[in-house]
Amino acid sequence: MIRLVIVDDHPVVRDGLRGMFSGDGDFEVVGEAADGAEAITVVEALRPDVVLMDLRMPRTDGVTAITELRARGNAAHVLVLTTYDTESDVLPAIKAGATGYLLKDTPRDDLFRAVRSAARGEAVLSPSVATTLLGQVRAPATDQLSQRELEVLGLVARGSTNKEAAVKLFISEATVKTHLLHVYAKLGVKDRAAAVAVAFERGLF
Repeated sequence: MIRLVIVDDHPVVRDGLRGMFSGDGDFEVVGEAADGAEAITVVEALRPDVVLMDLRMPRTDGVTAITELRARGNAAHVLVLTTYDTESDVLPAIKAGATGYLLKDTPRDDLFRAVRSAARGEAVLSPSVATTLLGQVRAPATDQLSQRELEVLGLVARGSTNKEAAVKLFISEATVKTHLLHVYAKLGVKDRAAAVAVAFERGLF
């Protein structure tokens, strides 16, 4: 029997999932949590096989909870179950240590199969999420920022002007501008704010 903990900030969703899994003899719902902080406490106490984890929750989000559980060496396999499949949601969750990533419109039988696979430690991804990850892997090499470009963009993200960045990096202001132009081209943006936003979205910092 696979022991489950359900983490979601919506009681109706938790009730629905609990009812669904309780009707199958292969699963036992041993606990629930309404946010990431509560999830850490519940999962540490109950040591389930699989955690169904929502991502966007108040107080503490799902990625933070996954990261903390991994840092504590918790062996539970986390299967993300959320509404969002954007790159900015998928990549942080996978990098944090999620075993799988599914959307809430996943059919019941597919969800059951996914939980069984996750319990075995097998990666499980919804088709749209797999497409997102493949797109990231197949991104042209020209999209990759150099170490110096990342340093310049990091200073810009923290509010430095071109002149201040130049002083901190011991390079000329003109060189800073050149690096930023290269960054804009690689990220497909036209200004500093957009470059910083895309960099955060892609997890470059």
